[in-house]
Amino acid sequence: MIINSKIKLALHHLRTGVIAHPTDTIYGLGCLANNPSAIQTIINLKKRDITKGFILLASDISFLMPYINSNMSTKLFQKLAKPTDTPTTYLVPKSDELSPLLAGDNKLLAVRITSDPLITFFCENTGSALISTSANLQGRKVATSKLELKRYFGNSLAFELPPNMYNSDPSKIINLLTGVRSR
Repeated sequence: MIINSKIKLALHHLRTGVIAHPTDTIYGLGCLANNPSAIQTIINLKKRDITKGFILLASDISFLMPYINSNMSTKLFQKLAKPTDTPTTYLVPKSDELSPLLAGDNKLLAVRITSDPLITFFCENTGSALISTSANLQGRKVATSKLELKRYFGNSLAFELPPNMYNSDPSKIINLLTGVRSR
């Protein structure tokens, strides 16, 4: 991936706020998982039910460790860290100290490890996992252009990268403990 001035500017704004960016699945809103103020901004912007929680995106399991229950078995950690052929989000036991902003009322936390070059760049340059959520108001279709993004959020985002050049389905979601797929 070529790191251009727009991506560097997005990184700058990601450190303190909410940006729109392409992911390995859909156009999303993102912020650092360790920034409660930015997480609350996403909740407010999307008019999102605070009981729902978010998906944490990371390029490596090490960025997810502060959020996952450390008592999870080695076998499950290995499965979580193993690359998948298609974008796969796992529901994992959450850390006892986890902010309710991240998991909502859920007993499990949604996490996805991705090899997406942009997410990798953001994680490696911030030292943090990212919050990921679709670029839409709750219950509405996902924005696929900057124009739709403006209709939903006006000028409320710190920065906007262009959307994906492809249409992709959301990731599948699998409970890491039971293997049951919910999406």
